Amino acid sequence: MKKTLSLITLLAAGTTQAAGFQVNTQSARSSGMANAAAAWLDDSSAIYSNSANILGVEKLDITAGVTGILPSLQFTPTGGPVQGQKTTLSPPPHVFAVYKISDSLAAGVGFYTPFGASSRWEDGFVGRFRAQESGLSIYNINPTVAYQVHDRFRVGVGLNIARGTLEIKRALGFVTSEGQVHLGGAGWGFGFNAGVQAVVVPKLVTLGVQYRSAIGMTFKGDADFQNVPPAFQGRLPDTRVEGDVKLPQSVVAGIAVTPLDRLTIAFDANWVGWSSFPELAIEFPDNPAINNPLPKNWRSTWNFHLGGEYGITDALQVRAGVLLDPAPSPDDTLTPDLPDADRFGVSAGVGYSFGAVRVDAAYQFVNLSDKNSTAPGIPGVYNGTAQVFGLTLGYTM
Repeated sequence: MKKTLSLITLLAAGTTQAAGFQVNTQSARSSGMANAAAAWLDDSSAIYSNSANILGVEKLDITAGVTGILPSLQFTPTGGPVQGQKTTLSPPPHVFAVYKISDSLAAGVGFYTPFGASSRWEDGFVGRFRAQESGLSIYNINPTVAYQVHDRFRVGVGLNIARGTLEIKRALGFVTSEGQVHLGGAGWGFGFNAGVQAVVVPKLVTLGVQYRSAIGMTFKGDADFQNVPPAFQGRLPDTRVEGDVKLPQSVVAGIAVTPLDRLTIAFDANWVGWSSFPELAIEFPDNPAINNPLPKNWRSTWNFHLGGEYGITDALQVRAGVLLDPAPSPDDTLTPDLPDADRFGVSAGVGYSFGAVRVDAAYQFVNLSDKNSTAPGIPGVYNGTAQVFGLTLGYTM
């Protein structure tokens, strides 16, 4: 049986907009409302937020955009100076298209990045033997179909076809020198999602629930060892790496209230099954002596999102929201290869329509509060901030 290969091991200190390494900013419209979208968002980006809601499109709806995630993460080792990261901007894209086949049936497809991050610790980082540079992206292709079961009840299902790519550099310590290991590779995985939307009170209250399954992924790649002293070269030849990955399952439940014709207030509670990461381990099939699994014991967590949208005119909307996203890592397993902290964020956004074309923009500021690590060998405190910029263009007919 293969050991668990967690992508977050290879992520090596990347930080994203959401806790762990989840990316949930797949629409600037929902980002402006702090991602509270499961019960109400009804354009083609609902493929991500709640598949049942794609029935809200008129006939054809296309959205495409990008999210710029700019993290600033710091680590202060116990008794030592603050350590930081080099500036790294991650730009995960999103593209969705939905066609309404009839009044009760719609189908579409989405392409987006539900998990990922990139980071580069400053030169001389105290934890460079755990984490130095990295890049991770999980690209998801999500064909989806939705059906109107009743005037007040919709259902939707989708297939998730995931492609993961990664690259990592990590320092290696020898007796009188330092070397480096460079790993890279990719893998495929498959899962599904299913959603429902119910109108509780017409034009006033709607409920939405969506489930996304875990995605198993077998990662295969190569390890390139560099600047290895002659005495160690026989033990550290370039070799293969492989293992099993399990991206977490999740459930989101939301409610949306429309107390005024142009005002929508929404709240989402999202459960993420991070307990699928009990340890971090990479298997070297040709050199099992260097396998080194590390316990992580992540906990499944709930995160919460509250947002509102107000239509100043038929064409112009403004949005705002707040979010709370606790970190899944316990203090005693928190290390630089998987840094994290509890997140509190605020958001704002604006949307404008030019006939069939619309533009949505959003900004989120996320504070990563002090997270104490008692991990053996490298105790300290992690904290920081993340700024998130979203832009989505839409077309409807």
